[in-house]
Amino acid sequence: MMFRISTVTPNPKIGLKQGFFIKYNPMRRKLLFTSVFVLSIAFSACSRIATPAQVVPNSKQEAASEKLVEAKPTTLPATPEPVNKPDPLLPADPQEISFKASDGQELMGYYYPSASDKPGPLVVLMHWVVGDMSDWYEIAPWLQNRGLINPFKSPSKFGWLNPTWFPTISPDQSFGVFIFTFRDCAPFPVGCKGFDKAGWILDAQAAMEKAAELEGVDATRIAAIGSSIGADAVVDACAWVNAQQPGACRGALSLSPCNCLKNSYYENVKKLGELPEPPAVWCFADEKEIFQCQLAGKIGNPSFKISEFPGGGHGNSLLNQNVEPSAMQGILDFLSTALK
Repeated sequence: MMFRISTVTPNPKIGLKQGFFIKYNPMRRKLLFTSVFVLSIAFSACSRIATPAQVVPNSKQEAASEKLVEAKPTTLPATPEPVNKPDPLLPADPQEISFKASDGQELMGYYYPSASDKPGPLVVLMHWVVGDMSDWYEIAPWLQNRGLINPFKSPSKFGWLNPTWFPTISPDQSFGVFIFTFRDCAPFPVGCKGFDKAGWILDAQAAMEKAAELEGVDATRIAAIGSSIGADAVVDACAWVNAQQPGACRGALSLSPCNCLKNSYYENVKKLGELPEPPAVWCFADEKEIFQCQLAGKIGNPSFKISEFPGGGHGNSLLNQNVEPSAMQGILDFLSTALK
């Protein structure tokens, strides 16, 4: 293809300035415009390819990619196998228990089995002189810790018969409980008739012996808690049962001991301290009666512990929500130590 280029003088009528001028030729003009058009398309295509922001995604490829992502296998966390807690060995309902003292005296009590699926620990509760076993009607199911609501009528509305304020016990802790009535004693306000110093000792010993025979009880893990006359009786019965079966009684807690039964409270504290493995022997009292604990403390029993509860009063009166520190919490502390 050839172009003839010549220098011409512009035509003033059309306003062209002097310069190079391509002489008009229809075929050449057509070829020139075609070349320019092809070059513009080529430059435009290169511009689109070179600019990533202008790349148009392939919708079919994108959909296929999404399907591949969805098709990836999902690994779910393993579901833990359910843990079936063994059923308790015995039902929670209290069982009526009849037994005899060594002199033939008929006695009666109630046994509250623990939640254990095997023989477990037991607490024997011994009442004070102004009542009978009904003084423990709320405390027994509290220590049992199986959700049992007291099935018996409580004789009064004293603090120890109002479970709404009792300290919470850990769900994994449950004690078997055995309560009984000393001979010739009745519910508050009647209490015990007379003052049978020798007979109540025999009753306490028989109760500890019977406790070891109850179904579902570990005979090597028994503790006793007593109030007033019961406070003296628990140390005597604990010393007595350990003489028959060493290590059977693991502890005795006395609420206001009075040293008023046939056998000396102090002498029994001493006996328990002389054992190869002395059981826990604790003494609770207010500021007016703490001297009984202090006198026993001078004996030198390595497992003897004293706790004072100012303004607490005598015996069960210590078990009151207004008494600080809490004697009820003290009971739990004692059992954790004695029956660990």
